[in-house]
Formats: sequence, structure tokens, C-alpha cells
Amino acid sequence: MGKLEDEILNLLKRSEPLTLMEISERLNKTPKAVFRSLRKLFEKGIVGCDIKTKRYYLEKDYEAQEEEEAVDIDNI
Repeated sequence: MGKLEDEILNLLKRSEPLTLMEISERLNKTPKAVFRSLRKLFEKGIVGCDIKTKRYYLEKDYEAQEEEEAVDIDNI
């Protein structure tokens, strides 16, 4: 994944679901660049979007995977 995708994931991990414009503003990136990265994350099943509110969020499967990886690292 690219740097912007990582920044988006970190932002969504520590916040409520956000719109494209909110993500763009918080990361100080253009909406076009953020949209491209969100589309990549969406296609990989990492990020979802609520069609009614147009807010992006981390998929629960991805959150669970992140927690499992954190536990595995702690056991090393």
C-alpha cells in the first residue's frame, strides 16, 4: 500500500466514519488523490462506504485482522 492509503487507514482507525471531504481536509490532500486511494482500499475490502451518508469506514474484517496481528506481535 502507498503512503496516502496508510494515512487514510490511520485516520479511520482513530475516528468515526468520515466523508471524502473530511478525510481530504484532515490529511491536507486533494479530494481527487484521496478518492483514488479510497477506491483502492474499497476494492481490497479494507474500507467500506455508507451510501446514504457518503461516509467511509474500516471494514470489520480488517479491524479484526489488525487486532490479531497486534496480539501476535505481543507474543514474540
